[in-house]
Amino acid sequence: MMDSHAQALSTVDRTAIAKIVAAWPNRPKLAAEQMLTKYGAPQEATPEKLVWHNQGPYKRITVTKAEHHHDFPKPHMDYLEHTIEYRVPPDRAEALAAYDGSLTFDRTRGEMSARCDLEGHNILTLNLAHDIVEGKLSAKEARAAFGEHVVEDAKGEYPDYTTALRFELSRTDTKFADLPVIPGSPERPGAEGASTPNAKTTGDAEILGLMAAVDDNGIVAALEAGNRTLSAPVADYVKTLHKAYGDHLEATLKLGSKIDVIPAENAAVDRIRVKAAGELATLVPLEGQAFESAYVIATIQGQTEVLGLIDTQLLPRADNDKLKKHLTQTRGNVAEQLGAAKALQAGL
Repeated sequence: MMDSHAQALSTVDRTAIAKIVAAWPNRPKLAAEQMLTKYGAPQEATPEKLVWHNQGPYKRITVTKAEHHHDFPKPHMDYLEHTIEYRVPPDRAEALAAYDGSLTFDRTRGEMSARCDLEGHNILTLNLAHDIVEGKLSAKEARAAFGEHVVEDAKGEYPDYTTALRFELSRTDTKFADLPVIPGSPERPGAEGASTPNAKTTGDAEILGLMAAVDDNGIVAALEAGNRTLSAPVADYVKTLHKAYGDHLEATLKLGSKIDVIPAENAAVDRIRVKAAGELATLVPLEGQAFESAYVIATIQGQTEVLGLIDTQLLPRADNDKLKKHLTQTRGNVAEQLGAAKALQAGL
């Protein structure tokens, strides 16, 4: 009988999922049927895995076709994973790793996951992991406790640690985007450790951020082109352009440090990054001369847009004199690169 929290499966959903699961080994198949009965239809279904999102306290539940040997607390196969939103303190990472190799965490996304063969054992894994984070247990003590609870579970005693999470999940954002280490790096508003914007430098901060984004985009495109077999003229141009973008990015970040302005990483800057990613994505499937031609055309278009950006937005808005000088020099360099790209295009 379907659990009260389960969602009803439509005939089409159940038929499609049944075809997927039918090809799986028996143990993952069993776990899939158990999760389907308890939680209803998954939001994702591929030949390799089923995934449920935001069911009960879990951010994600995953059943995989693949099985992996795991000998703690006794030999079994791992194929069922439960993920919660959880921030793992760095000073507890080593202890958590020593506790259970099938416990994983991603500090950037603010997640912790337990992977085993039974939902109750994943719950147990997460509960004991929380005790380690709270300093209640060492890794060695948690491993011993895990074995004891599994024995109790096997005897039908249903220990609390295997039936539900025994701690409140954080109501605050568990993600941790980490901190920059490259001097002069851009800074996102609201990021941990971010400074309070200075009204006098906010405009200059965005200008520096926009220039850094343009350089990053050019570097990513040059990296893609550099991994291709190109004709000598195009290969030489890509190499020259790659170095130019890298040097300019370094100079831009150093300038920010020198004039005490941190480059912004805001919505306007992100739009430039997203636009460039979409444009490069259309080039990646191309090969040979088709890629060369498209890359040069895209470079010409991009450099033309950068010149327009400098002329109409950046230079008129710049407040700091050193930044204005940097923009003027940048404009000259971009114009020179554009001329070289046009000459290259004429020879293709």
